[in-house]
Amino acid sequence: MSRIEVPERLATGSVAVAASGVTVQIDGKRILDDVSIDVRAGEVHALIGPNGAGKSTLLSAITGDQAITAGSIDIAGRPLGDWALRDLARRRAVLLQHNEVFFPFTVQQVVEMGRAPWQRTERERDDDEAVAEAIAATDIARFTDRHVPSLSGGERARTALARVLAQRTGILLLDEPTAALDLRHQEDVLRLAREAAAAGDAVIVVLHDLNLAAAYADRISLLQTGRLVVTGRPADVLTPERITDVYRYPVEVMSHPTTGATIILPVR
Repeated sequence: MSRIEVPERLATGSVAVAASGVTVQIDGKRILDDVSIDVRAGEVHALIGPNGAGKSTLLSAITGDQAITAGSIDIAGRPLGDWALRDLARRRAVLLQHNEVFFPFTVQQVVEMGRAPWQRTERERDDDEAVAEAIAATDIARFTDRHVPSLSGGERARTALARVLAQRTGILLLDEPTAALDLRHQEDVLRLAREAAAAGDAVIVVLHDLNLAAAYADRISLLQTGRLVVTGRPADVLTPERITDVYRYPVEVMSHPTTGATIILPVR
């Protein structure tokens, strides 16, 4: 049986994902309007904005799950539409906002599903190591034998993240990965995203928590009503005037007295 060629990892700093002029129109309504971003290997790129800004729609367009009306999307320098699904699954891993598993798979089995794209490739020999590392990193070892439908929302979210990490693709697309998690596990998820970027991965993450975006993202793209407001470093994007205007609520932005980290506080 022939072995399938394994794609090389992208060089750190090279463009892993490029969206140009992306427009999405659904039932006559523009959900995204001429949005352009690029995401590079070795960085965490956060998508932020109020509810309905188009964050998850943009991520869905990048994953290929949402058809676009206009514009283009390239993955690893190749048009998204030119990728075969199995090849695409070796290039990017996707964590959806809703990860419902209705069949009684165990946690272990779900994480192992992340290795499916690597069958019949030289990376198949890494399956056990990749699964074990993902389980340890997401702190789910104590319930690997449990069936996923019996888990809490947070436990399911961490199981889904472990599957994505086990996939080892070099591009991670994460839609609100911290939404169902407590404080510790929110920090753990973003720490894992940072570690993945430090190892050379390109990470796109949709976040609602502005403080998490400020703490963990290398660059941020701020969206509002389907349009891109600005892309840049957290300190440049998260100004009090801009956040107050986009979110329609007054905020203060300050630096932590010890670490210098950017902190966003609503005015109460």
